[in-house]
Amino acid sequence: MTQPATGTQPDLRYTVVIVGGGSGGIAVAARLLRERPSLDVAIIDPATTHAYQPGWTLVGAGAMTLKSTLKQEGALIPSGSTWIRAAVASFQPDENRVTLEDGRTVAYNRLVVCPGLQLDWDKIEGLKDTLGRNGVCSNYSKETVEYTWTCIQSLAGGTALFTQPPMPIKCAGAPQKIAYLASDYWRKHGTLFRTNVEFCLAGDALFGVAYYRPSLQDAVDYYGINLQYKHNLIAVNGPERKATFAITNAEGKTEHVVKEFDMLHVTPPQSAPDFVKQSPLAGSGGWVDVDPATLQHTKYPTIFGLGDVIGTSNAKTMAAARAQTPIVVTNLLASLDGKPLSGAYDGYGACPLTVGYGKIVLAEFLYGGKPAPSFPYDQRKPSRFAWYLKSTVFPRVYWDMMLKGRDISVPHHPEWSKA
Repeated sequence: MTQPATGTQPDLRYTVVIVGGGSGGIAVAARLLRERPSLDVAIIDPATTHAYQPGWTLVGAGAMTLKSTLKQEGALIPSGSTWIRAAVASFQPDENRVTLEDGRTVAYNRLVVCPGLQLDWDKIEGLKDTLGRNGVCSNYSKETVEYTWTCIQSLAGGTALFTQPPMPIKCAGAPQKIAYLASDYWRKHGTLFRTNVEFCLAGDALFGVAYYRPSLQDAVDYYGINLQYKHNLIAVNGPERKATFAITNAEGKTEHVVKEFDMLHVTPPQSAPDFVKQSPLAGSGGWVDVDPATLQHTKYPTIFGLGDVIGTSNAKTMAAARAQTPIVVTNLLASLDGKPLSGAYDGYGACPLTVGYGKIVLAEFLYGGKPAPSFPYDQRKPSRFAWYLKSTVFPRVYWDMMLKGRDISVPHHPEWSKA
């Protein structure tokens, strides 16, 4: 890994450097420049395509097109900022520098770290060799999400397995969302009765926020889905249509069980990007170690983080990045001005849980799993209104407001949650 020579001049210098041009990075840059247009901001990201990933659940269920979720990265870079189309190799926080994979160094006064997380497909033996064929699909990749819809449409009975790896993962509700949508499709087409649907999750709870679990259990029961707890997918043999799970029993012992399938929807294991894990910025589990309220790094005050890469206990969702953006901007500008950090993130996250076509349980919550609805109805009840929000409103908010730095704050009301 390339390291800069101590004392040498950096190749590039900016007041604010943002590592990651995804949801958080673009939103922070746009908002910073709205509030302080003269600010010298650079975004480092090698990607040329930007994806609205929350839409991929609907793409995999045939309710949204993949094309509608993708845009050219260069067209989204905020005016007034600089796009460095390169990958980061390492951080030198004591020198306020970042080193790129091509050897260049970039100096900063303030650094925002938000490169997202990485999908560890290789941790499941045989998966990469069969993903996208042999009935093995995943909504977690733009290369394979359309194949999910192909698999759902072509299955006329048999066994359909849906997996969820150990936490943390991005959008923890997504692995079960597609199980419900697929089951609803098979129900409407008269094939669900001859289909064994299993949701195999590595954990021991259907959803991390207990308040919403009964509604999800209702969906599980309605479709006749078989819940398999403590089932962690470790290997796939696509040609033979066999999946191997590590199963932990009540005594804590692990055994391997092979399940045959006709369709297998895989949610891959996930972790912080390797260049983050191996850096001084990493804390527990390799995630960027920030204060859970201010989102400032616990050791390096010139560094802030947001999005999937940080080690806070909130859900890793786009809604969390949206809520974190104004906090990071407020505190970063205060830091530049030598003022106290006044912004405080409350752990807000949201997960629109698609329990069927046109039906969504809109889960919203704060740190500690405290429910925090934004609308004055019982959001545990499946709603067509919430479906409209997810399928129509949220994408528009994302492209036209969030990524352009506009304020889209919607108050949430913990007191509206029902007993």
